[in-house]
Amino acid sequence: MLELIISGIGLGIVLSFLTGPVFFALIKTSIEKGFYAGVALATGVVISDFIYMTITLFGTSLLSFESKYRMPIGVVGSVILLSIGLYYLLKKVEITYVEESSRIKHAGYFFKGFFMCIFNPFILLYWVSVASGVYSIYGELSSAQIIPFFGSILLTLFGMDTLKAYFAYKLRYRIKPKNIQNLNRVAGALIIVFALKLIYNLVAGQSLI
Repeated sequence: MLELIISGIGLGIVLSFLTGPVFFALIKTSIEKGFYAGVALATGVVISDFIYMTITLFGTSLLSFESKYRMPIGVVGSVILLSIGLYYLLKKVEITYVEESSRIKHAGYFFKGFFMCIFNPFILLYWVSVASGVYSIYGELSSAQIIPFFGSILLTLFGMDTLKAYFAYKLRYRIKPKNIQNLNRVAGALIIVFALKLIYNLVAGQSLI
């Protein structure tokens, strides 16, 4: 159990480096509106992630009973992850600095984060990729293992988003486009490594059949 939680925390840290539209929305909100507004947005994001993760795990559990589906799921997941990694390696970044505004209702930022993800079908594909990679590496997980493992991933993602909001707010005048560019490159490299690990496990598993 403890090993699964530690693994989930480690994977959550790796996934937290993914700097997509939500990342920039979180940074921008924290810079312009303050730390608590950023946390509200991050809460909306993690709730939508929980919903998509639940859907993904339910679907993946059904498909995992048929081994013939594991290879195509893994291939799709690998291609998606490789594409994401390359995108972030090549993506150029621009930041517009804005002074912190007056206080607003944080509930609006919660729903902003929630709707940004819940209406984005790419997020579902993202969690399908993550789940297929996890099953490829760790094998099928029981219900007692799924909750602590994926729960620790979600809690870690929320914790990392909270840290991002805090430091973005505290260092709002020092954040440069070059810093985000370097973060993009690190994120892209980590995602590509995860995708290659998934491909390796797929090929190794197929060769044993």
